[in-house]
This record gives sequence, C-alpha cells and structure tokens, in this order.
Amino acid sequence: MKKILEKEIQNLFASCKRYTWRVSALAILLGTLGSCKKDLLDITSNTQVPEDKMWTTDNYTDLGVNGVYQALRFGYTTGGTNNRELYQYDRLSNTLIPRGGDVLLNATANTSTSLFADVWKELYESVHRANDAIYGINNISPSAPEKKARLLAEVKFLRAFYYYRLNQLYRGVPIYDAPIKYNEATKPRNTEKEVWDFIIKDLTDCIAEANLPTKFPAGDKNFGRISKSAAYALRGKVYMYLQDWDKAISDFQAVKDAGHQLFPNYKALFTAANEKSDEMIFSIQNIALDNYGSTMQFYFGSRSAFGSNWDTYMVSPDFVDLYENKDGSKFNWDDVIPGYSAMAPEKREIYFVRNNVEKVANDNKKPAKYNDLVSKGLDFGLYLNNGNEERLKKAYDNRDPRLNANVILPYSTFVGMNGSADQTFTSRWPHVEQLGNVFDLRTDMESQFFYIPRKFVYEGGKPPIPSRVAGDIDYPVIRYADVLLLWAEALNEKGQTAPAVDKVNEVRSRAGVGLLNSSVATTVKDKADLTSRIRNERRRELFGEGVIYFDELRWKSWKDQVFNGNAGNKQPWGAIVDKYTYLGDQLLTWPIPEVERQRNTSLTQNTGW
Repeated sequence: MKKILEKEIQNLFASCKRYTWRVSALAILLGTLGSCKKDLLDITSNTQVPEDKMWTTDNYTDLGVNGVYQALRFGYTTGGTNNRELYQYDRLSNTLIPRGGDVLLNATANTSTSLFADVWKELYESVHRANDAIYGINNISPSAPEKKARLLAEVKFLRAFYYYRLNQLYRGVPIYDAPIKYNEATKPRNTEKEVWDFIIKDLTDCIAEANLPTKFPAGDKNFGRISKSAAYALRGKVYMYLQDWDKAISDFQAVKDAGHQLFPNYKALFTAANEKSDEMIFSIQNIALDNYGSTMQFYFGSRSAFGSNWDTYMVSPDFVDLYENKDGSKFNWDDVIPGYSAMAPEKREIYFVRNNVEKVANDNKKPAKYNDLVSKGLDFGLYLNNGNEERLKKAYDNRDPRLNANVILPYSTFVGMNGSADQTFTSRWPHVEQLGNVFDLRTDMESQFFYIPRKFVYEGGKPPIPSRVAGDIDYPVIRYADVLLLWAEALNEKGQTAPAVDKVNEVRSRAGVGLLNSSVATTVKDKADLTSRIRNERRRELFGEGVIYFDELRWKSWKDQVFNGNAGNKQPWGAIVDKYTYLGDQLLTWPIPEVERQRNTSLTQNTGW
C-alpha cells in the first residue's frame, strides 16, 4: 500500500516544475497530516500531472498544504541522530547531555559547520513550501472559498513558525514572501526586528481569519491542524522577544480564553492516550509507522527498552539537582550525605555503587566489575555493603514528582522488554546483566553510568510499536504550561508579582510540589528572585521538549547555565566524561552558513564569526 501511494505521489510531482522547492512524495501523505493523522488520502490517478495542473483540484490542494505541515519533520533520521529534531536541541541546554560532545559545546564550531547550513536549508525549504502554497491557493486552487481561507491561515502560521525558528537562531534573515526559483534567492538580510514584524503580520492574519477554528476540542479528529489559539500562543512568544509585555500578556490570555488548560497528570500527559488533551496547543503528529513516528524512545531509551535502543542523550546531573524537594525547598546533597559537596567529584562514585558489589560481581563471573572500582582508589570505608543503595535513594525520595517522571534515577525501576515479554529492570551501578530474578537496566555504555531520560520513552511492549523509530506519541511544540510560565515572566517584568506567582503556582500545583509563598523556602523575595524561579520552573517543566536552549539564548543566560564551573558531559556524581569549552559570545547567535554566503554574496555575517 505504502509503495503504491509513493508511486502515485511521485507521479503527481514528477513534472511540476513551477516551484523550485517541491513537496516530497510519500512524506506528504504520511508525515504530519493536516487532518486526522491516521487517515490516508485516496490517490487514484496513474498519470503525471503537468505543471499547470498543480493545485488545480481540491485533492491536490490538500496534498500541497500537507507538504507544508510535513516540513515540520525535517531533520528526522533513523540511522543515527543528526541533532536537528526539535527535542534534540535540549542537548545544548543544561538538561540533556549529548553523548560524545557537540561542536557548540567543545569550541569547534565555525561558519562551515554542517549544522548551521543544514538548519538554514531545511527552514528555508519550509518557508518556500509555504510561499508556493499561498500562491497556489490564492491563484489556482478551485477549493471552496471558506476552505481556501482556512488553508491560507494554516499555511501563514506555518510560514511564521519557520521564520520564527530562523530568527531565533540567526537574528535577521532575508524575507521571501512569494515563490522564487533557486537562483533568485539573492536578497540581503532583513533586520531581526523586520523579521519579527513579518511574523506578527502572518500570525495576525491567521487570527483574523473567521474560517479558522479557535481551538479543536480534545480528541477531535482534526487535532494537529493549526488553530487561532496556536497563532495567539506563537505571537505571544514573538512579543516576548520584543519585550512587549502587554501584548504578550494579552495573547496568552486569549489562549486561556480559547479553552486551554493543564492536563491533571504530568507524567500521563506525554502518552498517546492524552496527546490530544486541552493542554496541547500545537504539536507535531506521529503515527506508528516506520519513518513517520517519533524517534525519542530510540535515542532516549536504554537497551532494556525494545532491546536495542541507543543512549544518544543522557540527563545532566546539574539538571537533576535543580529539582527541588517536594515541599519546595532546594535540594542539597549534603543533607543526605554530609560532606558530599566538598569531595572531589570522581571520589563521590562510591556512594552510587550497588549493594554487595564484590559478591555480585564474583557470583556473575565478572570480578572486573568490582576490581575496576578498587583500582579507581574509591574509599570503601564510606561504602555500606548492605545499605549503599538505600542511602542513595534518599537523595531522590520526596523530590518534585516531575524528576522521577522525567528521569530514570539510580535504583529506580523501568518496565522494558525481555524478548517479547515485559520485564522490570533496575538502574544499578555497575551493571552486571541478570541477577537471579532481578534484572539490571542495560545501556550501550556499560563502562559508564548516567541518568537517562524516562519522559516520552515507551514502557513495556503494549500496545505493540512497529519499531523503535515509530512511536505514535505526538510531539508537543507549544503547550499550555509553556504559555503559563511565559505569561508569568511577562507579568513579573511589569512588576506584577502576585499574578505572576499565581501562574507559576498553577504549574507547580499540577506537579505536586510546594507552591510559591507557601513556606519560608518558597517565599519570593523580589523581582530578581521570581525571575530565577520562573526560569528554573521552565527548565524542570519543559524538559526534553526543545524549548530550553532557545530560552537560554533569549535570556542571554546560556553561557552561565551550560559552561559555568565543572561543565561537561558527566556522570551522576559529577565526574567529567567530555569537558565543555566556551568558544565565545558569538555562539549566542548562529553564523550565516558560509555556503549560503558563497551562493548569495549580499548576506552579511554575524558579529564574531
């Protein structure tokens, strides 16, 4: 079926030469479908369509618009991550840590770095798809006027989103608002402000369109299509960049008035059963079909999930330590293990070692597991042979419940698969495979130990997933908790402390952590204190959603958050595996790719590059 559909759509676009940036064949159909994501379009023509026929039927119009949605999936790959999928940007924040380092973290990035060029190319192809669609709908499509008006609003939102991402990274890019040929991409850069203004205009047009629904009800078959509430949310985000707090607040209020609200259970929110809840405002649709589902459980998951996943991204110990105690007080290792903070990071490993480690290693015919610990010079005088695990677990007990929902912690359990059967695994160090009826959580980095993600990772084998790269959980791009915390930020910037605290407390109440101003530890001292609390709340709440790196750039806090102190890819006790090196402040704005400047000599370079 899939190959037949692929053939039909290839025929559809084979001779369509009007547009330089074409919609890819099968991806149109099975990618981010604009209507119900489980529905496949019926394609019956077996003939090629001449270029003057593109957009000439209602069905071709739907296909073309779906291609603009499908561009949201650019960067998706199943043969090894390329760091361009939305959630993968978290590796550049203080939340995820990338296995093996990253060019932006080890001071090797330059204007020829492929990441900069690939992102530029993909985002501009997305823009040009949108421009082609706007032209086709306006000038060719025979669809009903009401439908055309709705589709135009959807496409304008998507064009605004693609420019939004370009402007977040490159801070001023050429604006193209009509179809062009490849060799006509010769415009100079517009200013950052001009790009923000262009985005606002597109989103304002979207909001003003009477035929665009304000919001789709939870579970609606059209969930995933653009709505006015999504446009309000994105426009509010743009106003945050412009520091136009009043307009941001007004747009966030409109999102609430549209009917969005928090889902009651944080952990359950990120499941296929609840992906169409009222909390979700704009999400990338996934289906359980190879190459058109989510890769998160693949690159986040341990080998005990689906048997062969990769630990491409781990969790930063600094981020884990950011989660407060359940009463809202700050977590402190010294409260659990006196003197812990004063120790050399590599010596703290002794506190993470499993109970009865020497016996376990010998019983499993792996004495090297114990001998390696001894050779490191760890102080076994600090080790509790029958209580080391229990002592360490106290560091994670009574913490913000989102910590356990987001991260597989030492000596916590995870339901994975053992062959075709569900199996409960425990994260222990060092890993020694099976121990009687107790199974250690397996990773593909058995010589090292890390915190690993739990959020978005499937547990067990039911319902069956076609493959490790075909998760059907939709990926949130904007959700109501994000809006609430931005709303709080805008209110705080205006000095409106009480309503700002209320917005933060909506998020904290759902999480089950002590509310602000409910105790001495949670009392907000002043505007600066609330600013810090809001930022940390966003980091804890939005883990793994591709938001925080862009926050750090906007706040100009990236250097302090990611490179400060003992910075690097490190194990839970703080020992560095890959050290981070700060290249310079030019990193706060991505360079214009060298290859693009060679093609378009009117493009100027950003400062420092």
